[in-house]
Amino acid sequence: MKTNLLELRDISKVYGSLKALKNIDLTVKQGEWLAIMGPSGSGKTTMMNIIGCMDKPSSGEVILDGINISRESNRNLTNIRRDKIGLIFQQFHLVNYLTALENVMVAQYYHSMPDEKEALEALDRVGLGDRAKHLPSQLSGGEQQRVCIARALINYPMLILADEPTGNLDEANERMVIDIFTKLHKEGSAIIVVTHDPEVAEDAGRTVVLEHGKIARIVENEKNEKL
Repeated sequence: MKTNLLELRDISKVYGSLKALKNIDLTVKQGEWLAIMGPSGSGKTTMMNIIGCMDKPSSGEVILDGINISRESNRNLTNIRRDKIGLIFQQFHLVNYLTALENVMVAQYYHSMPDEKEALEALDRVGLGDRAKHLPSQLSGGEQQRVCIARALINYPMLILADEPTGNLDEANERMVIDIFTKLHKEGSAIIVVTHDPEVAEDAGRTVVLEHGKIARIVENEKNEKL
């Protein structure tokens, strides 16, 4: 039986008079693929920031790999995020003057030591080994997103957290990115994808739907029950 990787226990987040999250309870198993959906302002980004160690809840507890990250200092949160989480963004956040290979190696630098061979292997995993020496301006949107995925994978995170990873992509590149996630999921990676796209969400094992800062419903996806 898979153990719990992530637990949100009665999580609330307040910004001034705005209650962005209200009493959220959620458990994510090791190796699970979860989608988070909801309209703008529903709390998706706030939840992602808390799970990704980029923000703290106003109340409640967040347990990641046995660590209560809601009680950690900002410095420790940075280390936990570096060591345990691979982040993928809608806006690619690539360094324009670095090649695809160098952009992946930047993530290694903050974790341990840059290793060109490992970085090339990460690019190969996303089908970009032959584009390693290209600058972001020489890559398509889909290729840039795959560089982001390679960068997120380079330090072997236990949780991949993706914020609208297909939001800027056409249909063909969207499918390519989802196929990569499917492969990672089959290899045992835990994945949380924040998305507006129902077609992206249906590839996950479960979809959590947020409305007004609360979990409105959780949908089990039969398509991936056996993955």
